[in-house]
Amino acid sequence: MATTQDYRLGEFTFPRGWFMIATSDDINTHKPLAVRFFGQDLALYRGRETGRVVLLDAYCPHMKTHLAAPNDTSYVILDGGGTNIEGDSIRCPYHAWRFGPDGQCNDIPYHEGPIPKTACVRSWTVVESLGAVWVWHDPEGGEPEWDHPSLPEWDDPAWVRWKFDDLGELKQHPQEVIDNICDYGHLGPIHGSTVQRYENEFKGHLAIQRQCGPHRTLVSEDGGSPILHTDTTYHGPGVLISYLTGFYESILMINHTPIDDGLIKVWHALLVKSPSGKSEVTVEDTIAAGQFQHASLLAFKQDFEVWTNKAPCLNGMFIPSDGPFMKARIWYKQFFNPRERKNEFVSKCEGVYVPKGAEPYSQQ
Repeated sequence: MATTQDYRLGEFTFPRGWFMIATSDDINTHKPLAVRFFGQDLALYRGRETGRVVLLDAYCPHMKTHLAAPNDTSYVILDGGGTNIEGDSIRCPYHAWRFGPDGQCNDIPYHEGPIPKTACVRSWTVVESLGAVWVWHDPEGGEPEWDHPSLPEWDDPAWVRWKFDDLGELKQHPQEVIDNICDYGHLGPIHGSTVQRYENEFKGHLAIQRQCGPHRTLVSEDGGSPILHTDTTYHGPGVLISYLTGFYESILMINHTPIDDGLIKVWHALLVKSPSGKSEVTVEDTIAAGQFQHASLLAFKQDFEVWTNKAPCLNGMFIPSDGPFMKARIWYKQFFNPRERKNEFVSKCEGVYVPKGAEPYSQQ
């Protein structure tokens, strides 16, 4: 298992960006959730007063008790009706210190007088959108550099909403996943694609892949394969959104989030426009969309299985017809270094690239 240092990515162990940390269904107002991302233990919960999602550093500053670890014996939990979530705050099960969504301790039941300002834990910037919870991670502690993931189609009644497929943990550095955005050479051997046109583009925090051709994994009901067009973009280092046409009109999402250095958690989902063409989805649409998401998941698992069993590609033997791997790796470095160095990397990779022997996608 290789690390960020092994890939020589930059100063920071974990990259700057928006990352998925849970589905909306994973969290409720009854039990907090103990999660671990970016090498840190965290407490995730939904406030009982407003329903807002809160993410705090996990350990109470008093005596380092985990705020969200399962606990069925503390009277903080028992007297709280089985939970330590109180309003939009959370109580430590050990000494009942209570912390608000801003991370500041706002009650110590056995203490008189002012509460020390240092009695606090870090509160993270989180947003709930698209049936998921997103956190902004920045080693420098800055405000979000771009908008959190959102799609207007999510609120369109003509689209079938996704349910995330949780693929669990992958014991690889995310660099191995990011490489996929420019891997022209794998589309035929792994996915059975006959690529007719292909190109990559890098601009700012976006890494884009455009391609089209028949596909052996994603096929129609009669077993045939229409021309599949995909317009795929990494929005920063952890969120992939791909627009698919040629089968059902759909939007693919793949998210990966660092747990520890060299270990990530992965999700897959597919938003599908009404296959029947109705202005509002029907039961039949929901069934067809679920089947198409399953086919999409099978296609993604073709990549996932390889990633699960490969050695780290620290110094790849890349050839001109592979795809612009080195440009993609330069693009990726911007997120592992201070913001003030961003243009240093972006300026070396921005542009459109077509692998040797491929037809540019833009020439339609």
